[in-house]
Amino acid sequence: MNIGFIGLGIMGRPMAKNLLKAGYTLVVYDKFAKFDDLVALGAKGGVSNKDVAAQSDIIITMLPNSPHVKDAVLGQDGVVDGAKAGTILVDMSSIAPGATQEICAALKAKGIVMLDAPVSGGEPKAIEGTLAIMVGGDANAFETVKPILEKMGSSAVRVGDIGAGNVTKLANQIIVALNIAAVSEAFVLATKAGANPESVFNAIKGGLAGSTVMNAKIPMILDGNFKPGFRVELHIKDLQNALDTAHALNVPVPLTANIMETLQALKSDDMGANDHSAIVRYYEKLAKVEVRK
Repeated sequence: MNIGFIGLGIMGRPMAKNLLKAGYTLVVYDKFAKFDDLVALGAKGGVSNKDVAAQSDIIITMLPNSPHVKDAVLGQDGVVDGAKAGTILVDMSSIAPGATQEICAALKAKGIVMLDAPVSGGEPKAIEGTLAIMVGGDANAFETVKPILEKMGSSAVRVGDIGAGNVTKLANQIIVALNIAAVSEAFVLATKAGANPESVFNAIKGGLAGSTVMNAKIPMILDGNFKPGFRVELHIKDLQNALDTAHALNVPVPLTANIMETLQALKSDDMGANDHSAIVRYYEKLAKVEVRK
């Protein structure tokens, strides 16, 4: 089985490496990034999205947003031009559910099956191969690709028809952003009040307030390390998709709108490329205190 992998950024590159480690045959391509390191590990380099598709039975895309996926799949020299009928496209990007459904419809006309399979866990879990993968689309296609997905994630769950994977990811991103905000607000308060933030973390992480988000982000905050595992600007993209989807469905999401403005403030302060744990810096600026060791 030949697998094509398109999109070799912060997330896609380690995911592709895990597939190579698992023994899969990979053809890789990225319009904007070099991939010599993957070729050195045994991958074959493609020359276009069309070329990758022509050599693959299953194609994985991991790209920033809806326009990038549309261009790679439906644009000039796109996947649709190279893929044969029966090919499965697994889009692991986090994009708007409506865009997923549009792309799927265009591919279906050519006999190509599409799944949307966005992930959660950021760069650390992409490297570890322990991502949480949420999948929408045809059940039989999901069963075909599930063993592949499980080489990149600790879980791969089908949540419904096409688009449902990205709806689930939007829900995930709302929860993550608001969790980081709650953690940030609480730790800024504790620090300003004179408590040692590292001790506060050790005291509460095993209780009801403990969370995967807090365990991942507080050590970064305490070290003042905002190197991106998941950038603020990408979280803005996801929350914009969440707001657009919610508004189209007449679902009010006031907390999402609130944290979106916090992220926009960080972007305005030139922190868009920072990890989303930098949400704490918004609260630190207001309170004039830093949560550090």
